[in-house]
Amino acid sequence: MLGGRFGSAGSTVLVEERISGPEASLFALVDGPTALFIGSAQDHKRAFDNDQGPNTGGMGAISPAPRLDEALQQQVMDQIVQPLASGLAAQGTPYRGILYVGLMLTATGPQVIEFNCRFGDPEAQVILPRLRSDIVTAMLATVEGTLANLSLRWANTHAVTVVMATRGYPEQYGKGSAISGLAEAERAEGTILFHAGTKIGHDGQVTAHGGRVLAVTGLGDNPASARATAYEAVDCIDWPEGFFRTDIAAG
Repeated sequence: MLGGRFGSAGSTVLVEERISGPEASLFALVDGPTALFIGSAQDHKRAFDNDQGPNTGGMGAISPAPRLDEALQQQVMDQIVQPLASGLAAQGTPYRGILYVGLMLTATGPQVIEFNCRFGDPEAQVILPRLRSDIVTAMLATVEGTLANLSLRWANTHAVTVVMATRGYPEQYGKGSAISGLAEAERAEGTILFHAGTKIGHDGQVTAHGGRVLAVTGLGDNPASARATAYEAVDCIDWPEGFFRTDIAAG
């Protein structure tokens, strides 16, 4: 298929039912029999504005997920996450860790697209800044099987992350281009700058050494203010060889 571009994976075609609707992700800590909601997010997979271009690891995210309200969150926890945790424990294969539930919110209710046993990137960058409880305490409760005794505290804020990537990503891209303005970007209130594919030289110069290089997170009282904070910080960063989407959390 496609001239062998996908290797042996392209030798088989699987036809599945098509489902439609917006996507969202829900995250839970699982200690075996007990699952505890730890956040929701919506990410943007396509490389370019208006969901154009190839899929990426994620070019931005917002939390909480706008379309995953409290009623839907509870439905997913009650009908998907908790039954999964209980079933795995009952069959002697209990799961302990973070559970990432990729969902499509269809007209007939939420449907699971995928499960991942990890935090997402950039989903973690919008979920964890909103958590006011000690993440280490939560992780220990997950390991020790005491999540039933734990409650989490959250800041009454929204978070938006904009990913800055090297031109050419997710295909061929160069390395070593200089990035400046990072200190100015971090000075803005409500801004967190996460480094991914960066390197600091002996002269202190930060350069790009990856595809997705920076994740700029803005916090705010509502989605619009969080988005504005994130993009104000992005505008401070001088990186001619980088690019980013301008429509993250736009609507």
